[in-house]
Amino acid sequence: MAPASIIRPIREKARMLPTHGRHAYHPWRGRPAWTWPNGARLAVYLGVNLEHFAFGEGLGAELAPGGPHPDVLNYAWRDYGNRVGAWRLIETLDELRLPCTVLMNSAMYHHAPELVAAHRARGDEMAGHGRSNSERQSVLPEAEERTLIAEATEAMRRQEGVAPRGWLSPWIAESHATPDLLAEAGYRYTLNWCSDDQPVWHATRHGPLLAIPYPQEVNDIPSIVARKDGAAQFAEMVVEDFDERLRQVRDGVAQVMGIALHPYIIGQPYRMRALRRALAHVAAHREAVWITTAGGVYDHASCLPAGSLPG
Repeated sequence: MAPASIIRPIREKARMLPTHGRHAYHPWRGRPAWTWPNGARLAVYLGVNLEHFAFGEGLGAELAPGGPHPDVLNYAWRDYGNRVGAWRLIETLDELRLPCTVLMNSAMYHHAPELVAAHRARGDEMAGHGRSNSERQSVLPEAEERTLIAEATEAMRRQEGVAPRGWLSPWIAESHATPDLLAEAGYRYTLNWCSDDQPVWHATRHGPLLAIPYPQEVNDIPSIVARKDGAAQFAEMVVEDFDERLRQVRDGVAQVMGIALHPYIIGQPYRMRALRRALAHVAAHREAVWITTAGGVYDHASCLPAGSLPG
C-alpha cells in the first residue's frame, strides 16, 4: 500500500479537479418515481436538424476527406438534405403521424424557406440551432456569442411569431458562458448535454435552464459519418435502444429518448427505407410511450414537484 504521504496529495488533487458547476452528481438508482403524460414512463422525441453551410468557407461535415475550398463535393452532399432528403423525411413523418422538433439554423429562412414552411404547416416545434453550421459559438468572446444567440433568436421570432424555447448549439459547442447566455436570452431548455437519461436542471446566472438529453449514440452523424455504420445498422440501433428502454422503465424511473436526424445523411433513399422501418416500430408502441417534442418534454418536466429531477 502506498504511504499516506503519497495518497493524501493525490486525493487533494482529485478534489480540486475543475467542474462546470451547473449541476451535482445524482446516481440513477434511487431517483424519485414519476411518469410522463398518460402514465407513460418513456418519452420519445425526434430532433430533425435543418442546417445550412457557407460555400467556400467555414465548417462542414464531410462525406469524404475535403480538399481546399470551395469543397464542392461535401457542400453539395450537405445541400442534398435541404433540396431532397428533408422532404422525404417529412413524407415519412406524415405517414407515421410523428411530430418532431426542428433544430434550425436561422440561415434556413433565406436558403430554403419552403422547407421551413412545410415543417411549420405540420405544427412541428422550432428550436434554435445558431445562425449556420459553418461556425461554432464556443470560440467566440462572450459579447460575440451573445450577439450570435440574439441574431438567431430574433430571426426565428420574426418568422414564427414567437421566440424559440430550446437551443442546440451548432457542433454542440459551448463556451463556459453558453448556459448563462441562453437563460439570459429567454431560453428554457438546452439540448447540448447528453450526460443523462432524464432532464437535468442546470444552474445559470439567470435562473434554471433544463438540459434535455440529446443523443450522441442514436444520432446519424456519429453513427453513420464517424463510425461508418450502415443504414440497417443505424435503424437497428434505433429499435434496440427503444426496446431496451421500454424494458428498463419497468423499474419506475422515467426516461427520455431522443433520435437525432440530419436530412443530408438519413435522407438518402436506402437510409430512409431502413429508418422508416425503425420509426414504424416506435410508432406501433404509441399507446405505451409518449411520443412528443423536446418542448413537450420541457412543459411536463418543468411542472413536476421540486426534487423530481436531478439538478
